[in-house]
Amino acid sequence: MFDFFTTVTEHEARNISPVTLAFVGDAVYSLYVREKLVLSSDFSTGTLQKLASGEVSAHGQNELLIKIEPMFTEEERSVFRRGRNAKNPTRSKNATIAEYNNSTGLEAVIGYLYLTGNYKRISELLGKD
Repeated sequence: MFDFFTTVTEHEARNISPVTLAFVGDAVYSLYVREKLVLSSDFSTGTLQKLASGEVSAHGQNELLIKIEPMFTEEERSVFRRGRNAKNPTRSKNATIAEYNNSTGLEAVIGYLYLTGNYKRISELLGKD
């Protein structure tokens, strides 16, 4: 049986591939952005989708990273570097390599925090956008 909000220890999370952490972080960040937009506006779903895609793009995530990276703890910096430097089999069509790599690092941090149950820290970081 799988429980939706299952958490892992920090040690277990460190042993998860940074690309896998980014896979989880991408979903968490996408849900965060969508929820924020829905609860703060009364736009049509088409407009919401357009706004969300701008924020969750590699370019949008890179802009967020510039704002919040100084807030990272040493552990978050380590996870970020692992994610940024990971060999990712996919590439973005609409972002530079640096933006794409930075967004992967950011997603890895979010995935790490989510899987370790540190939801408050996710809110602290993402609330700075």
